[in-house]
Amino acid sequence: MPVPTSHASQAAAATSPARRPTCRGLALAGLATAQFMVILDSSIVNVALPSIRRGLDLTPAQLSWVVDGYLVAFAGLLLLGGRLADVFGRRAVLLGGLAAFTAASAVCALAPNGPVLVGARIAQGAGGAVMAPAALSIVMTLFPDGPARSRALGVWGGVSGAGGIAGVLLGGILSQTLGWPWIFVINVPVALAVGAVVLAAVRPFPAAGGTFDIAGAVTVTLAMAGLALGVVEGSDAGWTAAVTLTALASGIAALAAFVALERRVARPLVPLPVLTRPRLAIANAIMLMLGAAAAGVFYFLPQYQQNVLGMSPMTTSLTQLPIALTVTAGGLLAPRIAAALGIRIALTTALAWLVAGLAWLARADPHAHFLDGLLGPFLLIGAGIGTAFVYITSLAVAGSAPGEAGLVSGLVNTARQMGGAVGLAALVALATGTAPGHQPNLTAAFLGASVLAALALLLSLTAALHRGETGTSVPSHERAPRGWAVTPRR
Repeated sequence: MPVPTSHASQAAAATSPARRPTCRGLALAGLATAQFMVILDSSIVNVALPSIRRGLDLTPAQLSWVVDGYLVAFAGLLLLGGRLADVFGRRAVLLGGLAAFTAASAVCALAPNGPVLVGARIAQGAGGAVMAPAALSIVMTLFPDGPARSRALGVWGGVSGAGGIAGVLLGGILSQTLGWPWIFVINVPVALAVGAVVLAAVRPFPAAGGTFDIAGAVTVTLAMAGLALGVVEGSDAGWTAAVTLTALASGIAALAAFVALERRVARPLVPLPVLTRPRLAIANAIMLMLGAAAAGVFYFLPQYQQNVLGMSPMTTSLTQLPIALTVTAGGLLAPRIAAALGIRIALTTALAWLVAGLAWLARADPHAHFLDGLLGPFLLIGAGIGTAFVYITSLAVAGSAPGEAGLVSGLVNTARQMGGAVGLAALVALATGTAPGHQPNLTAAFLGASVLAALALLLSLTAALHRGETGTSVPSHERAPRGWAVTPRR
């Protein structure tokens, strides 16, 4: 999952003098490991979901909140996390987020029931949303513009890819050999080591002071939570049930309150005029759809492999490695593909791969061999996701004004997380609402994800019609835009 710094953090990082530690290499190792933990935690849980459901006797709706609780908190607080780093000091905020993430991981491992686990996952998401942008902001400060920064960001992107791969692999190994709680236990010693390295190698940054939009962060988080809960409960309790109507009404009211607040505050979390720019509006809409499709496939795929195909957790992990590797390779090769095809053609091609892969997966023969029935769609899905995320972010940033790159990339990446949170809830509702029994209808879930990807594909065709009002637009026939090196990859 790409994690941006806030626009203020990025601007300050680029201009403030670096308070360099004794060993910048050691500092980078600790900061990159913090990013590794965030990415690892977003992928390690998926493979263990069937084991968690059996261990805690969860319903499909309850199980969805093990993932959605994390996504809602992470998406709602991500931009606020970057601003907190500016106001209170980057190292202090990083260590605070790391402490919250570590404590929540321990509670997850000890959770005796679903509500405790979901609550701890929400706290994990909040800790990650504070920790990740603060860590990246410190990296941007310690390594000024030039080859040193490029190398540091190359390490950052490589570690992000490694975190996704390691999460897929460890999720199955740990849940099968030691039990699902160990997917959370593993965070604790790693986080303690990261904290020790940061304290030793990163000097405190002065707090810049100022204000931050806590009301905006709370209302947008409540809006996502209400809408996601309402959609899930609609398929579980009924669309006219009191809990469903209350949740949906609360979500809509919180969303209206968020818009009203953002229009009035001096320093809004999300500057609303920026969102109305055609290029950014289209990019955010595409990212919402793509985030929903990606969250859905990674949530339902382990359940399909283990509950339908009868694979063990470890076999599930090993067979999902082609997706993780292709996602990482897609991020690395995206600039070359865009240079050859033009970024807009490259984006529509990537989304077409994703649509084809999801549709193929929905119609896969459960009795077919892995090489015949799953490898093909897995490779298409991985290639589509790995390249499309890079292109959408780059298209949005290319149309921004000077000094707005951090803000725009943060908004687009937040849209991805929001799409994942609400979109996953919609796909869970679709899968449970069309299920003939107690098991979710996974074919419907994969088809639903393919429809979302197809909508993103249709929206991508309109991107050529809208050039940003400010900044330099990306020519459709030229090389990839500048700034590829700073685009975080999954």
